[in-house]
Amino acid sequence: VAFAAAVTKSETLPIVSPHNLPPGCHDLKKVDKSYIGDVRPPSTLKVEAAQCRAFVNAIGETNPIYQDSGAARKVGFRDIPIPPTYLFCLQMMSSEKSYALYRELGIDVGRLLHGEQGFKYYMPVHVGDSLTFRLKILDIQDKKDGAMTLIVQQIRVENGEGFHVADLDLTTIVRN
Repeated sequence: VAFAAAVTKSETLPIVSPHNLPPGCHDLKKVDKSYIGDVRPPSTLKVEAAQCRAFVNAIGETNPIYQDSGAARKVGFRDIPIPPTYLFCLQMMSSEKSYALYRELGIDVGRLLHGEQGFKYYMPVHVGDSLTFRLKILDIQDKKDGAMTLIVQQIRVENGEGFHVADLDLTTIVRN
């Protein structure tokens, strides 16, 4: 009954922000900016056909080059190419501990949001390729008076022959 009365009672509630919380109730934790420029240990994986096919199906891609070696070869690929955005998934799967960087920075992974990503391909990536990912933290920026932090990363991707095949630009948002 008290709850119902509280819900139906018409009153103006204060807007809650980091600026009007009681002292000690919410301390915005700053992400350590000394990590800017940090290069993480490389991670490597092989592009597996079944996982790539599952991704192709999940995104609704119908171009036969992404499912049939013959169709891919007919248009000049040596095997089935990966869809452009699959590189992000591969990078996440390449690490034994996908969120280790964020945990090392003291970030609760439940507070992460995917902000932005971009891809630059220099050579095609195919099913069966071995890829090595080299992540560098380019910037850490506080926004909205510290309510969120942007972590800007660039990931260099090399194939098993040592060729630089792509760069993945990634911005992750931390809700503080």
